[in-house]
Amino acid sequence: MTTIALIREGKIPVDNRVALTPAQCKWVQKQYSNVRIIVQQSAHRCFDDKEYSRVGVEVKKEVEEADIFFGIKEVPVKDIIEGKTYLFFSHTKKKQANNQKLFQTIIEKKITLIDFECFEHEDGQRIIGFGFFAGIVGAHNGMMAYGNRTKAFKLERVYQQKDFRSLIHTYFGLKPPNIKIAVTGSGRVAHGITEIMNLMGVIEVEKEEYLAREFSYPVYVQLKGADLYKHERDGSYSRVHFHTYPGEYKSCFSFYTNKTDILMNGIYWDKEAPRLFEKEEISNKDFRIQTIADITDDIYGSIPINLGDQSIEDPVYGVDKATIKKTAPYLQGSIDIMAVGNLPNELPRDASRYFGEQLIKYILPDLLNGKTAAIAKATIVKQGVITEDYNYLQDYADGK
Repeated sequence: MTTIALIREGKIPVDNRVALTPAQCKWVQKQYSNVRIIVQQSAHRCFDDKEYSRVGVEVKKEVEEADIFFGIKEVPVKDIIEGKTYLFFSHTKKKQANNQKLFQTIIEKKITLIDFECFEHEDGQRIIGFGFFAGIVGAHNGMMAYGNRTKAFKLERVYQQKDFRSLIHTYFGLKPPNIKIAVTGSGRVAHGITEIMNLMGVIEVEKEEYLAREFSYPVYVQLKGADLYKHERDGSYSRVHFHTYPGEYKSCFSFYTNKTDILMNGIYWDKEAPRLFEKEEISNKDFRIQTIADITDDIYGSIPINLGDQSIEDPVYGVDKATIKKTAPYLQGSIDIMAVGNLPNELPRDASRYFGEQLIKYILPDLLNGKTAAIAKATIVKQGVITEDYNYLQDYADGK
């Protein structure tokens, strides 16, 4: 018998998403007679303890007996249980300084860390994640910010809606002005963004048309890797090569900065990769962008004027074009930035269902039999030892 525990989220601010919903837990226990699921008591989950109990899942104050632990955000160091297997988003693979102590503790306590972020298909595409709902919420908030700035329309807050279906109902009668929106990326985040564009009646156009003329209705263009980056030497683009050698590429986004009102950013970014534009460019008189929804949310990353996170309750700030300093939103002479690190928390029940479906379909069967390369590749630490694919983290573990 394998016991899986859904642990209580301990990171502050507390995340309210779950890896498996009550209905999904019930299904797993019915399909896998050798699997038992227990749930750690929590006052903050989007599905409360009673909802798990009602479907026959045991809810307990402490869950040390489990073999495998499912979480969402980083587990506090004090809560790590020695010798166990954990799956969560550890945010350590890029040597994030704020999680170095967590990584060291995982090694010290001989933990097996399997990171949800590291599950990939053979072509490098992510297998599991909340990106679709990050795109949904981020695109809505970006449009909301533009509406607030221009007074052209007003959108309700996502987190005040019961679910995604209720959110869609708030778009009835919405008529955005003839704005131009650039959507960057090709993964789940971009898919979520384009879903909202289509629901709001924003029309997709080809990049040549987008660059060539103005429209009498709202439009968006989706810009993928080959549209955004070119190799510095020969102007080519290869996705695999770009992800391996991002420093050899230059950005082509400058063609769009004087044609775009709203930028919805959903691209992969590496610290060696070029930014979409440089911060000095925003003071140019032909830099047209008024609102940026930086949904992938890398501080000083692909959006160099991302100056830090905001909260769900207060998601937008301004950046003064002259000083590059953070200001209140919607001021003259500024650009508005929507940057929130936990966007799916605005639709936590929908996001959790979506995540759990992927987990059950692509991860759980292989996790239980331990046979696939995908599990091995997502394992950063095995019983306290850094795995071969992540040897570059050794200095991080050593405190350097």
